[in-house]
Amino acid sequence: MDKKRGRPRNNEAEASILAASYDLLLEAGFGAVTVEKIAERAKVSKATIYKWWPNKAAVVMDGYLSAASARLPVPDTGSVQEDIRIHATNLTRFLCSREGKVITELIGEGQFDAGLAEAYRTRFFAPRRQEARQLLERGVTRGELKESLDIACCIDLMYGPIFYRLLITGDTLDGAFVDKLLALAFEGTGV
Repeated sequence: MDKKRGRPRNNEAEASILAASYDLLLEAGFGAVTVEKIAERAKVSKATIYKWWPNKAAVVMDGYLSAASARLPVPDTGSVQEDIRIHATNLTRFLCSREGKVITELIGEGQFDAGLAEAYRTRFFAPRRQEARQLLERGVTRGELKESLDIACCIDLMYGPIFYRLLITGDTLDGAFVDKLLALAFEGTGV
């Protein structure tokens, strides 16, 4: 019989910690969030937080993701073009929202904090890439896209310009841009 060590997580305390870390992140930014402030707001001990998360970056990312995930559903309309359009448009809207702008801050902070960079890569970006991969693989399976499609490169082609505008140029990010971008991308993917 395989027994887990220690007490299981208290769902109420966990929810309180995640909500506190998310609220503090939005209010003050990642740099100003501390485990002490999270513990104080959540009305738990720092030891409780460190028992469940290895560092500030992990708890902040979990708080952020628990709040953000509901805003990024994965569509299944029966059309790969429509699914990708909805997915990319939802992501763009999210990135332009107050909550989404936190990502740019986390990316910036991640340049100096390897733990944070690893957390946002594995916990936010990797799942979004996996969602896009599933949408494109569905399109290949249904015969809407070439079987030889380089899916990883296609994801970069479709989503990379969104982050380029978000992080580098500051140019407009909206549905019209996403529509133009995807029309050009799909021209080369076999549709």
